[in-house]
Amino acid sequence: MNHAELAKSIDQICHLKGDFLLRSGARSHEYFDKYRFESQPTLLKEIARQMKPLIPAGTEVLAALEMGGIPIGTALSLETGIPCAFIRKSAKEYGTCQFAEGVELKGKKICIIEDVITSGGQVLLSTDDIRSLGGIAHDVLCVINRGGPEAETKLKGKDLNLKSLFVRADFGN
Repeated sequence: MNHAELAKSIDQICHLKGDFLLRSGARSHEYFDKYRFESQPTLLKEIARQMKPLIPAGTEVLAALEMGGIPIGTALSLETGIPCAFIRKSAKEYGTCQFAEGVELKGKKICIIEDVITSGGQVLLSTDDIRSLGGIAHDVLCVINRGGPEAETKLKGKDLNLKSLFVRADFGN
C-alpha cells in the first residue's frame, strides 16, 4: 500500500462529519476517530511500516502517550525493535504509582508517539513528565497532524520537533 492509498483507507474508516468537542475544548465539524484505524491490524501494521523511516536516528525509546498513542507505539516497537514506554496522563494511584510504564527513560533519547495532534496540549504536558524523569525528549511523531503549523509552532516552543505521517490536507473534505 502506498502513502496515498493508506490516506484514503484511513479517511474512509475514521474521518467523521458532525459536531465534535475536541480535547482542546474547541469544536469541530470533523473528527478523526483514530480507534477505528488503530483497531484494524492491517492498517495499523501499514501505518507502522510507513512511520518507521520518520523515527529520528538514535532514538532509544518510543514514548507512547495514553491512550491512542499506545497502539501506534506498540506497532512501531514491533516494526523497529525499539523499546516502548507507555506514558499515562497522570500517575496511577496504585501499584508502582508511576505515570511512565515499561522501560527506563532516564538518560535515553526519546521519541514521543501520538495518534492525532490538534493543539499539542497533551504532548506538552507529557513532555514535562518525561523530562522530569531525565528522558531526553526533542522529537514527536504522530499519525495525523490536524493542527497544522500552529501545533508545530507550539511544540517548537518546548524544543520539540514534530513529524507526521499525514496532515489534514492529505484527507478528503
